[in-house]
Amino acid sequence: MNVDFSKSGEGLVPAIIQDAQTKNVLMLGYMNQEALDVTLKTKKVTFYSRSKNRLWTKGEESGNYLQLVDIQNDCDKDTLLVFVHPQGPTCHKGTATCWGGTNDQEYGFLSKLEMIIASRKDNSEDPNSYVASLFRKGINKIAQKVGEEAVETVIEAKDDNDELFLNESADLLFHYLILLQAKGYSLNDIVKTLQGRHQ
Repeated sequence: MNVDFSKSGEGLVPAIIQDAQTKNVLMLGYMNQEALDVTLKTKKVTFYSRSKNRLWTKGEESGNYLQLVDIQNDCDKDTLLVFVHPQGPTCHKGTATCWGGTNDQEYGFLSKLEMIIASRKDNSEDPNSYVASLFRKGINKIAQKVGEEAVETVIEAKDDNDELFLNESADLLFHYLILLQAKGYSLNDIVKTLQGRHQ
């Protein structure tokens, strides 16, 4: 890799550590040429510690190694993006990230929608909530709605009205997310099943 270690004056470049699967940023460290070489050779992310003035491999004491997946250099060749599979918590304080957050898989708006559905499930007595009313009616009604929306999606797929197709597809996905919650599952469970098939 053609990395410009000269810009900092210390022979170091920032290395942003990102989970290769969840895409969450886990930590920030610094690498010199030797740390990069060791990382590439051992496949265990190694940094240069500015406080200890030596190389250190993340996990060398805790066993929570960062297994290297890939490294990308930025456009100025002075910052590294390091994709890893973390073997346990990343932060020395025991949290998944050095910002104290979790390292859960997120799906943008779909994850937000899952949270809203879960909230409606927890408050299923709300008389003004359509989702709560479905939970009150039980699994059979929810499954029936998924079936109805699936049929309507198929029907619209055979026609040429894209707007209707997209609306029915949205209805199908929405009701499917409700069904998952009713069964005690989430999108993450489906993704894990698909990943298992992919391997």
